[in-house]
Amino acid sequence: MKTKLEIAKNWLPRYTGTKIDDFGDYLLLTNFQNYVVKFAEKFNCDIQGSSRPMQTATNSSGLTIINFGIGSANAATIMDLLVARNPKGVLFLGKCGGLKESTEIGHFILPTAAIRGEGTSNDYLPTEVPALPSFKIHKFISEKLIKKNLEYRTGVIYTTNRRVWEWDEDFKNYLRRLYTLGIDMETATLFIVGLVNSIPRGALLLVSDIPMLPEGVKTEESDVIVTQKFSKLHLEIGIEAMTEIGEKGEQIKHFKY
Repeated sequence: MKTKLEIAKNWLPRYTGTKIDDFGDYLLLTNFQNYVVKFAEKFNCDIQGSSRPMQTATNSSGLTIINFGIGSANAATIMDLLVARNPKGVLFLGKCGGLKESTEIGHFILPTAAIRGEGTSNDYLPTEVPALPSFKIHKFISEKLIKKNLEYRTGVIYTTNRRVWEWDEDFKNYLRRLYTLGIDMETATLFIVGLVNSIPRGALLLVSDIPMLPEGVKTEESDVIVTQKFSKLHLEIGIEAMTEIGEKGEQIKHFKY
């Protein structure tokens, strides 16, 4: 195997237990197996790849959901492997920590950009290149949020490889200086690797904790509550938006001159 495409065509089924032709044109990406289970239950479809690193499910309309795991390395891996399928649109449904008083638990964030603090994306493009979503995907997501009268914010997300930083006051002071709305571990990587691979991409993040406050740090108990209250809605918005994009067939990629 000499080319990236050859490798991706071999590895995408190996990582997911799913044939390339069984993936839909539009994809939901997530870190959570329960999102895949809820999706499969909603559409009465099978879950593929139960014994593989990544699991998938695809409904009859051609929408696929993938649990790619946690962290920027996994985010880069799935966005590289998806060149084998060349999807028309990808939406990341993830959770993030809220860094501002205006971002409360249960709010949604549509990132206008992401700061590349994870380092993984530096293997793909120079640090000067901003990590941006595809505007058209976020347009559809925004319309769904407005129709449901839901609170949401737009702004910049900080993406980091650090999982345990909530104790570090120096790092927290650094985050305050950046004026970012939230923090996660995947968004910037997904945006950059999506750009490199010409994959239209977006992200809808659910604020799951307020990590700048000691009492706001995520625990097993608090995460269960957030999942019970908001995960169904989070998934529902993603399904509706990506399904509508597919049905309307609107151009997502920028035109080339």
